[in-house]
Amino acid sequence: MKVSIPYGKSAVFCDVPDARLKGVLYSRAHDYKAKASEIDLTREALKKPIDSPPLRELARGKERVVVITSDHTRPVPSRVTMPLLLEEIRAGNDNADIVILVATGLHRDMTGDEIADRFGPEIASGEKIVVHDCHDDKNLVSLGTLPSGGELVINRLAVDCDLLVAEGFIEPHFFAGFSGGRKAVLPGIAGYKTVLANHCAEFISHDRARTGILDGNPIHKDMIFAAKTAKLAFILNVVLDADKKVVAAFAGDADTAHRGGCEFLKGLAGVKAIPADVVVTGNGGYPLDQNLYQAVKCMTGAEASINPGGVIVVASECSDGHGGAAFYDAFKDTRSPEEVMRGICARGRDETLPDQWQIQIFMRILMKHKVIMAASVPPEMIEHLGMIPAPGVPGSPSLEAAMAMAGEILGKNDASVTVIPDGVSVIVE
Repeated sequence: MKVSIPYGKSAVFCDVPDARLKGVLYSRAHDYKAKASEIDLTREALKKPIDSPPLRELARGKERVVVITSDHTRPVPSRVTMPLLLEEIRAGNDNADIVILVATGLHRDMTGDEIADRFGPEIASGEKIVVHDCHDDKNLVSLGTLPSGGELVINRLAVDCDLLVAEGFIEPHFFAGFSGGRKAVLPGIAGYKTVLANHCAEFISHDRARTGILDGNPIHKDMIFAAKTAKLAFILNVVLDADKKVVAAFAGDADTAHRGGCEFLKGLAGVKAIPADVVVTGNGGYPLDQNLYQAVKCMTGAEASINPGGVIVVASECSDGHGGAAFYDAFKDTRSPEEVMRGICARGRDETLPDQWQIQIFMRILMKHKVIMAASVPPEMIEHLGMIPAPGVPGSPSLEAAMAMAGEILGKNDASVTVIPDGVSVIVE
């Protein structure tokens, strides 16, 4: 069977012998046939919001409006959604002072080209766009204490506005349950220390901090509190197919509209685990597979559908390199995942370090499985992070050779294989 794995803006392919293939796990959202165009689906959601008046009604009399949106690491179709949100707001108050606030969380700033690519030239040049900076103390405001005990600090623009709105998309998330909704505030526009407290080792270790789980998830609990405290009044969240096209839209209350979208997606993305000796997976293609840091996400899907001691093969372009100094330096003074994990778990909530959560989940996987990485980065970068470079020229990986390498590691010529082409799009149960 020839299987396609999204890789950057294209794909890589692998032939898996039928006798060894246990199954292919994929989200039915990829094949879901939308009942209308992207614009019509979005308009309909805005006309019939969940547990909320229409946005144009909320905007009446509101002079200062902030619309939170995602950064370059998320495939939010802002060229479709943002014009309709702005149209709705101005239908309620044509004179509203609107600021688009880019929720970077702890990520790097967006470049001018990335902003133009995300929003299109008209919005990029004609609207006020501010990129959140989690370190800019003069533009951050404290709103009290999170349920976890951490301090809730968010961008001042969101606090000082008369109406706070957010757009986003919903996908399975490897420790927050799902992306979208309340995540626009925390971590999206939160202060540095607030994000660190929410992503502490204790929470990441919690058995409810997993893909597809909201109830009982301590990370989600903090996020909901932050959104409500910040008075996030209205959201527009979409579900996307494999081509990053809108197949469903949900608008309205920041909690219930988001949950509606999550339930819809879970019905499409939920798959039964098919354990195998080798799991081949990818991180969804561009922009989700821009770096090795993000590629940890797809490994969790593989982790949920693999035999003990099995080998994970990942195809992720990683055009932006490793994705962060803290992540890359995890192995600076040790080559042992166990030692790295012990250091992380010894830290209290207020001692959380940048990217610790990603490292913690990564170490959890490396402690149980070998990972072969096919990426367009130098092999030594992959080796530094405790993984094995896939055979082939960087940027042109051979997944068949990677599977053969996995068989050699396992000592099996007939190692069984499960393929998860888009590891961040499924909820493996």
